Amino acid sequence: MEIGNLKKTIASNLRLNRAKNKISQEKLSELTGISQQFICNIETEKVNPSVETLLKIANALNVTLNDLVY
Repeated sequence: MEIGNLKKTIASNLRLNRAKNKISQEKLSELTGISQQFICNIETEKVNPSVETLLKIANALNVTLNDLVY
């Protein structure tokens, strides 16, 4: 998978899972310790989050890492 496609998939899956859990970017920021701006940047494909960051997000959303990446 190309990095551009991976960023798009992660962005889409993050938005989808946040919506399913009715969690705002601000609330996700509080739950993970990741800034709201960085979460926004992930969702708009501006950054490449680390595996550690994705794991924090997955745990806060009660999903697996695979749910965010695939």
